Amino acid sequence: MIDDVKIDGQAGTPGNGSDGTPGPAKPASLGKLVEQVSEQASRLVRAEIELAKAELAEKAKKSGIGIGLLVVALVILAYAAGVLLLAAVYGLGTVWPLWLSALAIGGFMVLVVMIMALVGAQLLKKATTKPESVQRVKDDIESIKEGMQR
Repeated sequence: MIDDVKIDGQAGTPGNGSDGTPGPAKPASLGKLVEQVSEQASRLVRAEIELAKAELAEKAKKSGIGIGLLVVALVILAYAAGVLLLAAVYGLGTVWPLWLSALAIGGFMVLVVMIMALVGAQLLKKATTKPESVQRVKDDIESIKEGMQR
């Protein structure tokens, strides 16, 4: 029956009989229904916002890893470049002309740095994509606006 319909998990308000026993349940008023729909809509929007926050936190974590890789690449390049490049150039200089060994070692180091930078940039690109929950919140708000206009 309609009197037994539950709204938001609760049955209608029970009435009181003349002997103090509960009477039949009264259906919720239109105002109460509108109030409950409004509460549920705001809870939905809040839940979607919380989900968006969680997704953004995960994206920030991935961004931090990407930035960290880029920083590590630069630190390694800065500290190791002087000593290792000089040692490698002189090491290869025993077999090749000194200019050729310097060119080969320099090219190899540039290749390593480029690979690390590309990996870091890929991680940053993945982390800056738009979270799905932001679009869902926008869709929910649009649906609520359309429903209120009817």
